[in-house]
Amino acid sequence: MKVRRFASVVASLVSLGAQIAPHDASAAEVHVLCSMALKAVAEELFPQFEKSTNHKVTVQFALAATQKQKAESGEPFDLIIVTPAMLDDLIKEGKVAADTRSVVARSGLALVIKAGAPKPDIGTVDALKRTLLNAKSITYAKEGASGVLFAGVIQKLGIADALTAKTQYTSGGEEASANVVAGRAELGVLPVSEILPVKGAELGGVFPGETQQYIVMAAGVSAKAADGAAARELLKFLMAPSALTVLKAKGMER
Repeated sequence: MKVRRFASVVASLVSLGAQIAPHDASAAEVHVLCSMALKAVAEELFPQFEKSTNHKVTVQFALAATQKQKAESGEPFDLIIVTPAMLDDLIKEGKVAADTRSVVARSGLALVIKAGAPKPDIGTVDALKRTLLNAKSITYAKEGASGVLFAGVIQKLGIADALTAKTQYTSGGEEASANVVAGRAELGVLPVSEILPVKGAELGGVFPGETQQYIVMAAGVSAKAADGAAARELLKFLMAPSALTVLKAKGMER
């Protein structure tokens, strides 16, 4: 009886080892340079990927422009998530494998307000224009993808000069939302995906009609990835239909 029981235990351990060994043997660390626009999505999906594959994901969050500069300067990475135009530049420069270019998701421009503050009227283009002109102060990341798009919007509306004196430019979206939460600015401009996760802030409304612009995020695997197979696995995970629920919950869409 004891011999039979011992044999059963050994067989179970061997079977368990067979299941675990391949994962341990193929486990890799995937280094990701990720735009802030996809931060909320990444913070939920990357741990799921780690759990399902046994790979480890190390991620740096920053403005898309900053991530591009890092890649161009030679900083090692396995996967990068920036705007499509920036990704295309990196592909032309030989930094990213062309066959991995993937458009992950997009998020629309919106206003961020302090939690509990009255919702501004931006239901029409004229209403948005009035709201911006009447605002006591506005804040946004000048060099961020959303900031660049917003600058184009107010230029087309003919109100760029009128807003200059009351605009607080920031180095990133987190600083802009912090200005609103702290009461240093009445309105902030960010993509929806960067507003929803902020404690103490609320979505004030999305830009209407032709003023709506989308911050699009695209991803690609480094041409010199330390573990290209693992990086491609992560990219496939981001692009899978199962990720759509998370994208929608975080204010993004495919």
